[in-house]
Amino acid sequence: MKNGTPDSLLEQTRKMMRRFHLRARKGLGQHFLVDGEALEAVVAAADLQPTDTVIEVGPGLGILTAELARKAGWVIAIELDDTLASILTRTLPTDNVVVLNQDVLGTDPAELFITGSPHVPAEMASYKVVANLPYYITSPVLRHFLEAAVKPAVMVVMVQKEVAETIAAGPGKRSLLSIAVQLYGEPELVRIVPRESFFPAPEVDSAIVRIRVYPGPKVAMDEEAFFKVVRAGFTAARKQLGNSLAQGLKMTKEEATELLEAAGVDPRRRAETLELEEWAAVLRAATRTEKE
Repeated sequence: MKNGTPDSLLEQTRKMMRRFHLRARKGLGQHFLVDGEALEAVVAAADLQPTDTVIEVGPGLGILTAELARKAGWVIAIELDDTLASILTRTLPTDNVVVLNQDVLGTDPAELFITGSPHVPAEMASYKVVANLPYYITSPVLRHFLEAAVKPAVMVVMVQKEVAETIAAGPGKRSLLSIAVQLYGEPELVRIVPRESFFPAPEVDSAIVRIRVYPGPKVAMDEEAFFKVVRAGFTAARKQLGNSLAQGLKMTKEEATELLEAAGVDPRRRAETLELEEWAAVLRAATRTEKE
């Protein structure tokens, strides 16, 4: 966007809200991006090509959507708000934008690419996700796409700054969320976006995160069983892993210690320090123990 200064986008947003008698809905976490440089950074991070299909989650007033439509071949904008979805169908280009008024968490990405639903050209079946995510659904949306049968090639999302830092965290600072993301892709913190870049302004700063999604999980194993073990390890994240795992898997500390030692993991470590491969080793040890 060549002339997208913060003031011009803010005025554009205000005009649209006045025109359609809109108010931002706090319950849906609506904060509209009004910073032109941040808008350009989001689009640039997606590295869009004319052959790309983009799924945008929560398009809001459609300002980002219009920019995506100029770069990509096809845009599927998924908007939960009935009023905004209706407005978007009237204000966005119709030649390469489809607006779906539904809950993204109830939308199977694979179904969007079936012929006739919603007529996405066959050569555009590979897709990217771009979204200014409401804070309260960040983790569910990320996992929804990363764990989908048909995964995106890239995800570029605007999220709360602290959450962005958590997603990209390395050993020693990892959480259940960072493991859930890094199992499926490589995250990168692209840029911090101050709270003043939104209207209305939220109470915290945001950040743009790009996730380059792997063709399959980084570590091959039963994903459901893997996350059962990881969640157990984070049951009491501040405790030593032997104690936390015992509590989460409902076993004695002695049993948890033996399991971790069999996996080659020091029971005195904390969950936040483990690599993905070490969690997989713990799962394999647990599986062997169950079979014995």
